[in-house]
Amino acid sequence: MCSQNQKSDTNNPKYLDASAPVDERVSDLMSRMTLEDKVYQMCQYVGLEHMRHAEAKISPEELEKNDALGFYPGMLSDSVGRLAAAGKIGSFLHVVTPEEANELQKLAQQSPLKIPLLIGIDAIHGNGLVSGSTIYPSPISQAATFDDALIKEGSRQTALEMRANGMHWSFTPNIDVLRDPRWGRTGETYGEDPYLVGNMGIATITGLQSDDFSGTEDVIACAKHLIAGSSSINGLNASPTDVSKRTLFEIFLPPYRRAVKEANVYSIMAAHNEVAGMPGHMDKFMMNDLMRDRWGFEGFYVSDWNDVSRIDIWHHVAKDFKQAIEFSVNAGMDMNMHGPIFDKLLIELVNEGKVDEARVNYACRKILEAKFKMGLFENPFVDVEKAKEVNFSKTHQQNALEQARKSIVLQKNKQNFLPLDENGKGKTIFITGPNANNQTTLGDWVSPQPEENIVTMVEGIMAIGEANGYKVNYFDSGDRSKEITDANIDKAAQQAKQADITVLVLGENSFRHDWGRKTTGENVDRATLALSGNQMKLANKILDLGKPVIVVYVSGSPIAEPWLEQRAAAVVNTWESGAFAGQATAEILFGKVNPSGKLPLTIPRSVGQLQMVYNHKPTAYIHKYNTEKKVPLHPFGFGLSYSKFELSEPKVSKTDFTGIDDTINVEVTVKNTSKVDGEEVVQLYIRDNRSSFTRPVKELKGYKRVLVKAGETQKVSIPINVESLAMYDKDYNFVVEAGEFIIMTGNSSSDKDLKKTKIMVAEAIVIEKNK
Repeated sequence: MCSQNQKSDTNNPKYLDASAPVDERVSDLMSRMTLEDKVYQMCQYVGLEHMRHAEAKISPEELEKNDALGFYPGMLSDSVGRLAAAGKIGSFLHVVTPEEANELQKLAQQSPLKIPLLIGIDAIHGNGLVSGSTIYPSPISQAATFDDALIKEGSRQTALEMRANGMHWSFTPNIDVLRDPRWGRTGETYGEDPYLVGNMGIATITGLQSDDFSGTEDVIACAKHLIAGSSSINGLNASPTDVSKRTLFEIFLPPYRRAVKEANVYSIMAAHNEVAGMPGHMDKFMMNDLMRDRWGFEGFYVSDWNDVSRIDIWHHVAKDFKQAIEFSVNAGMDMNMHGPIFDKLLIELVNEGKVDEARVNYACRKILEAKFKMGLFENPFVDVEKAKEVNFSKTHQQNALEQARKSIVLQKNKQNFLPLDENGKGKTIFITGPNANNQTTLGDWVSPQPEENIVTMVEGIMAIGEANGYKVNYFDSGDRSKEITDANIDKAAQQAKQADITVLVLGENSFRHDWGRKTTGENVDRATLALSGNQMKLANKILDLGKPVIVVYVSGSPIAEPWLEQRAAAVVNTWESGAFAGQATAEILFGKVNPSGKLPLTIPRSVGQLQMVYNHKPTAYIHKYNTEKKVPLHPFGFGLSYSKFELSEPKVSKTDFTGIDDTINVEVTVKNTSKVDGEEVVQLYIRDNRSSFTRPVKELKGYKRVLVKAGETQKVSIPINVESLAMYDKDYNFVVEAGEFIIMTGNSSSDKDLKKTKIMVAEAIVIEKNK
């Protein structure tokens, strides 16, 4: 009888019963798995097509420092395919077609247990590594919208495009809080403020995952990178970070806490860098003690590219790869990105008693749970034709365009030069600059896209300009900033001389597949915040003509050129605004759209002012620089409009905050005194007047975007809750201390733009105790 049951169970295993609870299905499957099978689920490889491409392009020596291309010395793509067919791979990344996704899943179905693959991809702002996808503005651009709901919807659409193409796991959001804009990955972040970064992170996670990523339309999000790589000692990616524990808790960790506690993020990626001498990939305090034990993280960790091995070869903390695996897995790491040997060495470590098998069981369980929840055991394949319907669909295009419109920041508008006159008959607009007529507007983490899907700056300005009667001319003065020659500068100036208005499209290039000409982006960091190449030489030659010049910036990194902004008639910061950058920019230049974006970071006057952030400590500017002002070029939260708004003083619903569940509502009246309908972003900041440890001079704790029609008034209410006022005490309990808090409201973080009131907290409140 026992033998009969066992045979029946083998033919109809519970883990293949779609009606059974996920926990029971996972347990049943794991009871059938050997230690080796479980370890294989922790292994991630790059896709076979990616390998074939990399095999032909880079050497094994180059592989060590390359974070974009991957192959495995001594292994060919065919041998990796055989590993998948044997059930020895749990996940792939860099798979960019539904055809390849299906082919890999077919290989996995040949394995004894038929465990489907989890396919991950860097879908940072749209599924940009896939040709024909919707390319939304980059994260720094998204943050400039101050519109959480819009970003959440764009992320939901990205999840749909990913699933249609066979992908299940997006390595986003990057919730690193930016503190050094020299860092090339600035465009991947949501800026310098922990609250804004947290909100945008939550919007992205919940858009991708919904409630728990179950079903066929959601994907897993991945909060990254734990922790503080955005504040390295020299601005370079992967360099050491040396910040205090208090700074970690005040600035860098709040978005992670919220990602776990509020958005239930299911995966977290460790960071390349070390913090205070501890490499991120073996930081047990961060991965386990804090994130899991204190804050309740219930998902799994994945390494960044090759970073477990780098505990040995970069950080020199482990004696070899095997010991690096021991340190990393014992600290909490659940999946290795990427490659072979990890499995063999981890199995040895378990058998030697150096890694507890319970650690492997935990990692395997969490990975399998994801595969079951997303329905991959029922159907790991996708309909290739459906992918063509979902990619770049009309509703997705509309969201990407709306994000672009709301992300663009008008930084200067001398004597209301913009918008341009609707009647352009008899007038000529001349366009030039390295980012004027190419796909650099798409930003990092995007492959070249079909030209018909992209509106360049030239295309956008020509379309509206010519419809308004302008003659629009374009000259290619150099397709990239490093390729602008003196001869072309002279030719551009001659054409500008014949025009009434010049539009200079300047900035930087983070385009991923343009490594030799990149000037920012991953692993291309900046020693200056000035424009690269001969861009200023081009600008000055044209400005010297004395005719109006509109400067349009395209860059994921901030540009600090005070002299250029002083001379220009208008400065429009478009960031990297995606597929419809040219259309959205042209709509703003010609007044079809009223600019409403706000800066998600402080723009310094020069690299010499760094670190410059709005939420600095009280003593940061007691003294002055010898040769530089101590105020920024533009403050955090700043952005001009074609409308004129008057914001009232804040009114609070009550002045005493009384307990952990209390809320005080802050009301602000916004009046549009102009003749132009417009949107304003009302911002709320707080300051703790006296605290046991120093706190920033102001901290963003709320914002609301509001449409106010010409001549009308709108009331805006923003809540203050207990976490708005909280800090970490000497024991790192999360508390609100008794005392007076200043409430500031306005349309930027600048003191001159803020109006104030006060509230009181009579008794201290403990929100969360340190375990």
